[in-house]
Amino acid sequence: MSTFVRILTYVRPYWRTLALSVLCTIFFSVFSGSSIYLTIPLLETLFEQNPIVTAGVDTPPKNQLVPNEVVAVKRYVEVSLREFLFNGTKAEALFKICALFFTVFLLKNLFDYAQSYLMAKVEQGLMRDLRNALYRHLHDLSLSYFTNERTGNLISRVTNDVNVVNGGVSATFVTMVKEPLLIVVFLTMAFVLSWKLTLLAFIVFPAILLVIGTIGRRLHKQSGLMQAKMADITSVLQETISNVKVVKAFAMEEFENRKFQRETQSYFRTILRMTRIRNVASPTTELLSVLAGSVIIWYGGQQVLITQEMKPSEFLGFLFAVFQLMPPVKELANVNNRLNEFSAAGKRIFEILDTTPAVRNSPDAVPLNGIAHSIEYRDVGFAYAAENGEQRAVLTGVSVTVKKGELVALVGPSGSGKTTFVDLLPRFYDPVSGAILIDGTDIRTVDVRSLREKIGIVTQETILFNDTVRNNIAYGVTDCPPARLEEAARAANALSFIQDMPQGFDSMIGDRGVKLSGGQRQRISIARALLKNPPLMIFDEATSALDSESEILVQEAMERLMQNRTSFVIAHRLSTIRNADRILVLDQGRIVQSGRHVELLKQTKGLYKKLYDMQFSER
Repeated sequence: MSTFVRILTYVRPYWRTLALSVLCTIFFSVFSGSSIYLTIPLLETLFEQNPIVTAGVDTPPKNQLVPNEVVAVKRYVEVSLREFLFNGTKAEALFKICALFFTVFLLKNLFDYAQSYLMAKVEQGLMRDLRNALYRHLHDLSLSYFTNERTGNLISRVTNDVNVVNGGVSATFVTMVKEPLLIVVFLTMAFVLSWKLTLLAFIVFPAILLVIGTIGRRLHKQSGLMQAKMADITSVLQETISNVKVVKAFAMEEFENRKFQRETQSYFRTILRMTRIRNVASPTTELLSVLAGSVIIWYGGQQVLITQEMKPSEFLGFLFAVFQLMPPVKELANVNNRLNEFSAAGKRIFEILDTTPAVRNSPDAVPLNGIAHSIEYRDVGFAYAAENGEQRAVLTGVSVTVKKGELVALVGPSGSGKTTFVDLLPRFYDPVSGAILIDGTDIRTVDVRSLREKIGIVTQETILFNDTVRNNIAYGVTDCPPARLEEAARAANALSFIQDMPQGFDSMIGDRGVKLSGGQRQRISIARALLKNPPLMIFDEATSALDSESEILVQEAMERLMQNRTSFVIAHRLSTIRNADRILVLDQGRIVQSGRHVELLKQTKGLYKKLYDMQFSER
């Protein structure tokens, strides 16, 4: 299915509004033609010296190419209009013409306004629906997708590319309807007035279409490049703002400035090339049209002055009609360019929408009601896709059973697979081999949402929103009573510093919680997990980046949170996991040791003893 046809599926809900818009366009085109046709009786009234005949029309020449039916309609319209306008003095005829002019232009502009408003409703609705679809689909995609995509690139597609698509839709349903209708109206008028001059006018059209096609092909290529360059700018901007503290800490402002300037310069060159190509279409079309107009005036003047096949008023009316063709023809020239831009942007949008989530519900997925007995990793293997297309193994043959309510700690060197181990449990990723079972049921057969609702996660990098303390703690919980909110904050050792804030629970914490310390952010995160009250908790090095005082407060909050829950703790500081029911030691993606703290220390040649001695010898 082509990009254009797929975009049309998003227009379908607005077909009634679109149909009304097209109907208004038809009436606008008819009244536009009528406004030009009225110039003929106006000119006759002003400049004809002889009395104006109110009945009868000249018989057309024998070689007339206009069908007899069209001639009959023309004769009827002329006779009726003459009888209405010229049935009296010239002054009365002039008044009638002016009144008719005003009425026609009033109706023309009313229909133009209605068409513009109705089309804006369609366009803005389409943009809203496309952005909502993209945003919804991004939430459905797995974490593996985001590890391979730049955030700025995704933002650019949701914002900039959708705007470009909107321009293409406008070109399709406004310009491609309105301008051809105007061309048909004015061409019909011109053909009826003089078929010879009209055929002569057609000489320019093949040349114009050839120029349009050449320009359009070049523009399509540049349009895709332009959108990619804008995505690069957005990515650099997003990364720099998100990491502004690191930039300043390393005094890398000038480096980042140069990098950003390179991207903007590249975009600058691309947009100039694209503008040059796009803008050459309009003057070229105009020059060709003026050339044709000059030939037409020369030939038509001969028909008036020498052969007298046309009246002067008809010739001027013909010229008005022909030159009214120029704006819609120029618009159609630009439409081709806009449609090529639209196609390039649409492809980038559907690249996201066509991406299949690596993790999704099975057709017969069932809800997970809770954890009754155990969680089992059964011969689990996992590998990330490397840039060269090969698989990079992270976990290999991992098997372990964790009973309900058990506290399990994960330790091991960096890159041993600890975070991947816990990321598989909420199905951020799926194993490439083996299975994870809860109470004997493969988690790939349960509803993903119900699974994640049973899991609370506190990570080293606390993710908070630029919102109030209240909304960050109550994230995902609707209609939370204040007493319950305070209880969760108190259990997380967060209530005291929240109450000291200017607006308490209604205080804004800034982007990613920048107004809070690391320990405070972590305690807000724990309060959020406490409020959710899940049966399973995952702590991914939740205290590794904290000072001693904050670590004590966070550790106390974590212990309250882990009570009567099945918990997995990834620990950098081994002193924090001495009371774990079991410690799993991972190395190169395998579980190499398992046991309690005291038991593992007795294994003098084991990895845990080595890690413990290294950590405490540093102190």
